[in-house]
Amino acid sequence: QVPLVESGGGWVQPGGSLRLSCVASRSISNYLMRWYRQAPGEQRELVAVLSTAGSAHYAESVEGRFNASRDNSKNSIYLQMNSLKPEDTAVYYCNGPGMWGQGTAVTVSS
Repeated sequence: QVPLVESGGGWVQPGGSLRLSCVASRSISNYLMRWYRQAPGEQRELVAVLSTAGSAHYAESVEGRFNASRDNSKNSIYLQMNSLKPEDTAVYYCNGPGMWGQGTAVTVSS
């Protein structure tokens, strides 16, 4: 069973929005969870950190545009991405202790 499964990626025009989801195969309620992204040819970058209570901290590059949340009853975390820019193009991954998803690709272009 895959520990984490992301979904919701796709193609969107600049200024558009996407909502990513990540479902865990087991309870994540006691764990800090993170969203990362990796653009082509770049290193993986931390995008957001979600506390167990649901508060989030963001990379400066996405602050004010992205909103991370969690629903522990569904073993899920989410990343609402607004005002998307071409530089947000990347594969987005969710991460928990010892767990990674396969990633979901986001492409922002006109």
